[in-house]
Amino acid sequence: MNPNPLLVVISAPSGGGKTTLVKQLLAVNRWMTRAITCTTRAPRAGEKDGVDYYFLDAASFLKRVQAGNFLEHATVFGNSYGTLKAEVLGKLRQSKDVLLNVDVQGAAAIRAAAEEDPELKRALVQVFLTPRSLEVLEARLKKRGTDSPAMIQKRLSVARQEIAQWKNFDYLLISTSIAEDLRRMQAILQAEKMRIARSQPPEL
Repeated sequence: MNPNPLLVVISAPSGGGKTTLVKQLLAVNRWMTRAITCTTRAPRAGEKDGVDYYFLDAASFLKRVQAGNFLEHATVFGNSYGTLKAEVLGKLRQSKDVLLNVDVQGAAAIRAAAEEDPELKRALVQVFLTPRSLEVLEARLKKRGTDSPAMIQKRLSVARQEIAQWKNFDYLLISTSIAEDLRRMQAILQAEKMRIARSQPPEL
């Protein structure tokens, strides 16, 4: 049983390590699942609707935005992405811990939605993951080898603005190694499940 399901929101600057941490968390937590995101981009080879994403055309996506169906949504490089409130609540009600990997704007939108919804507010745990400095982040981006020097500088400029938002989260996780990031994230999850606000009283 998983009596206190959590909505775990992880944000990090590009190169901060959140994609790796998310994969690790899903691999070791049997009750954890990711929320499937809606997108207007075309499926890539091997991607399946309802498994990797919910693939929508632009008009359908806009209708959902106008209906207020999304907890958060954004347009990135001409494609729209969004997390459905019904998707998250449905999995929480199945006693699943729901994992969301979003940017700081998405986290802010989810935070605001949770203030209006007691079920979401009770489940929400927000974690900001970042290396200890921009110098470390720059080294990681260079080591990754996927961006030009100009793109790396652009990512660092955005990262500086994102990192400034760390105080809006419940936890600040300074990334060190994959194993240590996972260990400390597991400690956060275990502690959150034992919070008084989420617990059933002991039998007397």
